[in-house]
Amino acid sequence: MSKTISVETTINAPLNKVWDEVSQIHNHSNWMKDAVKIDFESELRSGIGTKIKVLTKIGPFKLYDYMTFTKWEENKTIGVDHVGIVTGKGEMQFRKIDEYTTNFKWTETLKFPIYLGGPIGEVFGEPILKLIWKENLKNLKKEIEDEKI
Repeated sequence: MSKTISVETTINAPLNKVWDEVSQIHNHSNWMKDAVKIDFESELRSGIGTKIKVLTKIGPFKLYDYMTFTKWEENKTIGVDHVGIVTGKGEMQFRKIDEYTTNFKWTETLKFPIYLGGPIGEVFGEPILKLIWKENLKNLKKEIEDEKI
């Protein structure tokens, strides 16, 4: 079993500005407060084939999340496979609403291992992760909207 979690926000900034921020993988820990540290495990720093190891902290729990970027469509989509302790797929989608506004949607389908509660851990983890990711999107929105063009 796996659990799909989706969050989204509207950012008052042009699509290319939102893309420019989110496509800078090394900056994700600036707005993803659960991503303590990001290390690259490939020569690539963006695009399909990029591999990262992320030290993730949720409450008292810390784990390494290993991801491989599997989709990279400029100004449209970034997709990853989670290949560590927690497995699954994630996707960030970008949609232009108008010249000054962008919709950003983040969807993750995750599977927890037995020692993290397996399917039961997924059920209890869903509202916690959704809350954290909503806060991350608020951080991203603030960071982008507060930037000087």
